[in-house]
Amino acid sequence: MTEPKRDQVHRGGLGERLNWLRAAVLGANDGIVSTAGLVVGVAGATDTRSALLTAGLAGLLAGSMSMAAGEYVSVSTQRDAERAALAEERRELKERPQAELEALAGLLRRRGLSRQVAREAAVQLTDRDALRAHARVALGIDPDALTNPWHAAWASFLAFTAGALLPLLAMVLPPADTRLAVTVASVLTALALTGWSSARLGAAAPARAVLRNMTGGALAMGVTYAAGSALEVAGV
Repeated sequence: MTEPKRDQVHRGGLGERLNWLRAAVLGANDGIVSTAGLVVGVAGATDTRSALLTAGLAGLLAGSMSMAAGEYVSVSTQRDAERAALAEERRELKERPQAELEALAGLLRRRGLSRQVAREAAVQLTDRDALRAHARVALGIDPDALTNPWHAAWASFLAFTAGALLPLLAMVLPPADTRLAVTVASVLTALALTGWSSARLGAAAPARAVLRNMTGGALAMGVTYAAGSALEVAGV
């Protein structure tokens, strides 16, 4: 039985929203780990609040801007490729419409339709909107919903910033004698949450993802703290 069109649309929209949510969780995770490693490393060398705040803010801004710029470039490249593919498809439809019709029917047959049904479907889709039909079936592109690099850049910027604020505030707000313990506990808790969230979004087992996330964060903080402490001992 063919899946109703409305269910397909809802499923596609849900998949897109889950992808955005997964990207946000991973961006926040990057912000947590990188900023935690930075401020914990500085804490190994000094307990001066101003130095910790300066390092944390610098790491937050540099990381969020880097994430945003990287995402913008990446998605812009994807958008350019999508536009180029659509332009090529438009040219082929103009120059050899019959061959493109046969190609569309062939793609539909490979998806399980009989030869006659695939041919009829290809004709109807071509009559309605040939470019959109070929874009969706052959290229997997929706011409009305091309990727937006600005949306991706802002999402990455905000996700990284939200994650980075946790270790930064945990390091600079508590008293000097408890700030390291508070930061480590806060970061590991947050990493457990992001690990669980990413696993659930990907329909994977949460326990392994949580353990992997917490181990990576603990290792990052341990290495940077040891480096900072070594620099303090060396008088650098």
